[in-house]
Amino acid sequence: MEWAFIAETIIKVLVVVLVFSALAGIGTYFERKVLAFMQRRLGPMHVGPFGLLQVAADGIKLFTKEDIIPTGVVKPIFKIAPVITAATAFMAAAAIPFWPEFTVPFTDYVVSPIISDLNIGVLYILSVMAIGLYGPLLGGMASNNKWSLISAARGASIFISYEVITGLSLLAPLMIVGSFSLLDFNAYQSAGVTDWIVWQQPVAFILFWIAAFAETGRTPFHLVANDHEIIDGFGTEYSGMRWGLFAIGEYANMFFLAFVMALIFLGGFGDGSVLGALGLLLKVSLIFFFFLWTRAAWPDVRPDQLMWLCWKVLMPLAIINIVITGFVLMF
Repeated sequence: MEWAFIAETIIKVLVVVLVFSALAGIGTYFERKVLAFMQRRLGPMHVGPFGLLQVAADGIKLFTKEDIIPTGVVKPIFKIAPVITAATAFMAAAAIPFWPEFTVPFTDYVVSPIISDLNIGVLYILSVMAIGLYGPLLGGMASNNKWSLISAARGASIFISYEVITGLSLLAPLMIVGSFSLLDFNAYQSAGVTDWIVWQQPVAFILFWIAAFAETGRTPFHLVANDHEIIDGFGTEYSGMRWGLFAIGEYANMFFLAFVMALIFLGGFGDGSVLGALGLLLKVSLIFFFFLWTRAAWPDVRPDQLMWLCWKVLMPLAIINIVITGFVLMF
């Protein structure tokens, strides 16, 4: 059984890495289509039917494009920064249950839905995702480019500030469930829609959702890269697959955070039935769509406005929510 466990773990790791790497490319296709629809354009149309093969074309381009390393960069750090961004995103997936338990056909072997059910799962996910800020930070600092350095500095300030909001927003749900395991969160809400934590903690849900935009560097918190300012922020000097790793990390984080939000606040996969599992995928898809819709509908805000929102609005709300939750649980 030990060998079976090792083989199962390796297979689950490979499946997560391969599936979510592919989803990163597919996510770019859907994003371009959604943005085009909202802006009365067609989006990708020429490569394959309805532009579906644009994902493959982009992948081939990234893999075959020349890997340019500019003069004056700190080469070891410049090379490792994109790997940090992608690796930390996938490391966070280790404690996320993506599917209910199921039995392998024609056997009695039960496959767990999670790579590792850590008793500090939520803390582990937040910690590993926080380490991800070192990718953009080191990439910008090592690039020998002032635009990249400025982008890295303001990106780090946003990540660190909104990490605080992410942690505080989850304290109240953690107090209610009494566990850091996402499987325990799912079990707490398995009775049905009325038991979803979002009804008990709407403020925490909204705070976590806002912080998720900062965690992924998405509009209206897109000051990390600012590719609409002609340059690409910390990624200005990157090309080929090194730039692609930054993109994979961003989209993988969007999907992983969507799973975390669905599991903590929206009932997860419920009782573990097929309908519950499909419901989880639907919730994740809707959350991912909201990331795309926001980019089409909202403008970016200034860095000082982001800091004001974080420290003077969201943090007091998070603390007040924790205090109120504590009093409710106490009495």
